[in-house]
Amino acid sequence: MSASVLDLSLVPALGEPRPAAVPEVHETVLPSGLRLVVVPRRGAPLVELRLRVPFAATPRSAATHVARASVLIGAMMLGAGPHDQLEIAQLLQAQGAELSVSANADRLHVHTALLPQGLDAVLGVLAELLTEPTYPAHPVEAERSRVVERLRIARSQPGVIARSALASRLYGSHPYGQQMPDADLVAGVTPAALRKLHRDRVLPAGSTLILVGMVDPAAAADAVARALGGWTAEGRAVSAPPVPDLVPGPVRVVDRPGAVQSNIRLGGPAPDRTDPEMHAVMLASTIYGGYFSSRLVENIRERRGYTYSPRSSVEHLQSGSSFTVDADVATAVTAPALLETWYELGRIALTPVTQAELDSARQYLLGSLALRTATHAGLASTLSSLYGVGLTAEWLTDHQRALAGVGVDDIVAAARRWLAPAGLATVVVGDAGEIADRLGALGPVEVTTADVPPQP
Repeated sequence: MSASVLDLSLVPALGEPRPAAVPEVHETVLPSGLRLVVVPRRGAPLVELRLRVPFAATPRSAATHVARASVLIGAMMLGAGPHDQLEIAQLLQAQGAELSVSANADRLHVHTALLPQGLDAVLGVLAELLTEPTYPAHPVEAERSRVVERLRIARSQPGVIARSALASRLYGSHPYGQQMPDADLVAGVTPAALRKLHRDRVLPAGSTLILVGMVDPAAAADAVARALGGWTAEGRAVSAPPVPDLVPGPVRVVDRPGAVQSNIRLGGPAPDRTDPEMHAVMLASTIYGGYFSSRLVENIRERRGYTYSPRSSVEHLQSGSSFTVDADVATAVTAPALLETWYELGRIALTPVTQAELDSARQYLLGSLALRTATHAGLASTLSSLYGVGLTAEWLTDHQRALAGVGVDDIVAAARRWLAPAGLATVVVGDAGEIADRLGALGPVEVTTADVPPQP
């Protein structure tokens, strides 16, 4: 049997993207300062809830804040008002809900999906968690021990080491540089410290509650006012300060003796969501390494076999955005892989991309956003991110229009400003004895030691 070859000329061309529809949005601001955003939507008989609370650390308190926050996100669910952890879980599960709490450098996030008829009940539980958290001693101690153990495991993982090393390189002593808490500080977190952190920082002012799905806007507004009207803690939301300017410097090698693989990470500043150049940078990043048809994938995966899944991305935090590149490669090809990574960055910054590359990347970004916002959950999470940085649902249409207006010359200009290798910091986690000398042929290298806890 002879193998058949796909005739790509038979594959129909992609059509023009359909205009992005702005969802029906109803906004209310409670006297406490809590912003409510309700988006009624047909489809699955569910309501997606997202509560975003500003939760950034100050430079002086970053290490302590991150340590306490790492325990608080699990301990919030351990008790509230008259209910213990089991009773809270039972109340939520009766409405098809299971609240999750997370935190990053900018916000505390509470999210769940629930049955529409359970909105009042779930909001009642949420109100207790926000206004009457107990942080009981023995359960907090167990949660604290769990976090310490999780940190011990995470700090032995090369990907975690690489992410932390790049953040430290990009942000230094800024709170964004504090990717993981110190285990000793976590071990010292007390229930009293959690109660104080909650009282001082879990505030309605500046917070946003998103409801998306089978919900009546007026009824939802009344339900939120009844349930969360008592969440009236005083205080001001805290935002992270502006990020420092990056000084790229030498390649930083984080030594992991005996490692059979190197974790290459590059990063630098990027325009924020409101910057007119942001869309050109997103497209440049996509063409460079943002999806499977990108130049970096074609080069160091398909052509050279150096890595399985290299990628680049633009990431947004409230006080600064970043362009990053990730590639995990075998130790023996670390220097050649970094050379090709730099080469592709230089090529996109100095020579025009093709119109076909631009059209393909644009279709990918538009299609990805359409898929992401097609579900209640995806739209709720997207709106939570947008409102968290002062944008609204109108951004969805503005984004599509802005992407359509980017031309080939805009890509080159944006890449030269934001993606040029000379403006990026480079971190490599691997066996310094095997890779540092060869990396030195590409430029200055400094070697540091990985912060890996001893094995028990």
